[in-house]
Amino acid sequence: MAKIKWKGGALLSPLPAVLVSCGNGEIDNVFTVAWTGIVCTKPPMLSISVRKERFSYDLIDKSGEFCVNLTPESLVRAVDYCGVRSGRDTDKFKEMKLTKTESFELSCPSIAECPITLECKVNRKIELGSHDMFIADIVAVGADEELIDEKGRLMLEKARLLSYSHGDYFSLGKKIGDFGFSVRKKKRNTKKR
Repeated sequence: MAKIKWKGGALLSPLPAVLVSCGNGEIDNVFTVAWTGIVCTKPPMLSISVRKERFSYDLIDKSGEFCVNLTPESLVRAVDYCGVRSGRDTDKFKEMKLTKTESFELSCPSIAECPITLECKVNRKIELGSHDMFIADIVAVGADEELIDEKGRLMLEKARLLSYSHGDYFSLGKKIGDFGFSVRKKKRNTKKR
C-alpha cells in the first residue's frame, strides 16, 4: 500500500493516559499526561514531558518528585477533565472525587482509585521546546493487592488500563501474544499412547 508523506509530527500512538500527581501536601495537583514512557530498566526510570506554563510544572520542578498513576477505564472522565482544567483554578482531586493517599517514598500524594502508582524522583530535566522532559528514577511502585496472584505475579491485564490515541481514549483490548512468543519452541507431547 502506498504511503503519503507528511512533515514530522508527534504521532506516536497509542500512549498511556496517566494521571500525574504532584505537590507537597499544602499545594497538590493532578494532571493528565500522555507523553510519558519508560527510558531505562536498570535503574528503573521514566520520563514525562510538561509545558512550562502548566501549573504542575513548577510544583514538580521545585519538589523534584511526582507520581505516575496508571488509570483504569473507569476513570476516563477524570483523565479527560484533569487534562483540560487547570489546578490554578480548580481542585481536581475534589471535583473528580479522587482520593489522595500517602505515597511510600515521596511527600506528594498518589491516587487511591488508580491500581498502579509509580513514585518518581526527578533525576534531570531537559529543555526541549514546547515541553520540558523530566527524567525520573522510579523509587517505588504501589500495586493494588487484587492485581497480585498467589505466586506474587502482577496481573496487570486485570487493571483494564486506559490508552490515548490521536485525541481519543481506548480501553486495552484482548491479549494477542506475550513477549517472546514468536520464537518460543513449542512443547512436545511426551505422553506415549
